Amino acid sequence: MIAGFIDSWALFHDAYLAGWLIGVLLSLVGVFVVARDQIFIGAAVSQASLFGIAVGIWSGSMLGSAGWWSSELFHAVTGGLFAVLAAFVTACAAHRGGRETPEAVTGWVFLVSTSGSILLMSHNRLGMEEINRLLSSTIIGANRQDVWIFLGLTVLTGLVLSLKYRSVVLIALEPEMARVAGLRVGLWNGLLSAWLGLVIGFAIHVSGVVYAFASLVLPALIAKNLGRTARSLFFLAPCTSLGTGVIAFVLANHYDFPPGQTAAACLCTLLAGAWLFRAVRPR
Repeated sequence: MIAGFIDSWALFHDAYLAGWLIGVLLSLVGVFVVARDQIFIGAAVSQASLFGIAVGIWSGSMLGSAGWWSSELFHAVTGGLFAVLAAFVTACAAHRGGRETPEAVTGWVFLVSTSGSILLMSHNRLGMEEINRLLSSTIIGANRQDVWIFLGLTVLTGLVLSLKYRSVVLIALEPEMARVAGLRVGLWNGLLSAWLGLVIGFAIHVSGVVYAFASLVLPALIAKNLGRTARSLFFLAPCTSLGTGVIAFVLANHYDFPPGQTAAACLCTLLAGAWLFRAVRPR
């Protein structure tokens, strides 16, 4: 099994590295999503990114196939923009309140994005194949450029967390206390929402919806059940994502399974074990 994975390294090493970096990056961002009990926002933002990619493909088909708007970069940008917009909409609903609950707004974003992406691509065979590819969560097509992009995003996220750890954690967990401490909570929430949308948007274009959403919420949930302090979550979540990702990719290569779904299944199994551990752990 290990030998087979090593043999496949020369052909798929960019996909493996990109997948592991995506997992680590999203697990760090996912700590804030889980800490705020906004897990469904991750699903809504993921679907919004898919909708943005569909809009990019549809726009390219309307404008012609010879321009830059038909490139994968343009599709990734539109996916990222829609993800950022969805993150802002759901964040505003959660923090400002209104006639509708945050769950209602998040559900609306999820359903509009899911139905919209299918409807836009219903008469575009190639576009529908791309949407189905992203829904099926394949990362085999990742390239060296993707590796460098996610390496940069991961390093930048880790650097900001290390430099602004206390402020970011206080704003995420105790926003009222952060206001009393003089922090600009509204600005920080906007930046966190924008970063959430950006990283999900780029991740989905490479890894698909299933793997991106699983990497966003499952490692953080596992860390939440195993860790005892907020600081430990930022260590346990990326370590869990990376360790599980390595095992999942080895299994996927050996049994010829889709790597994204294999990683999601492994994380789900590990979360069930974490729930059991928490239930029997001495208080």
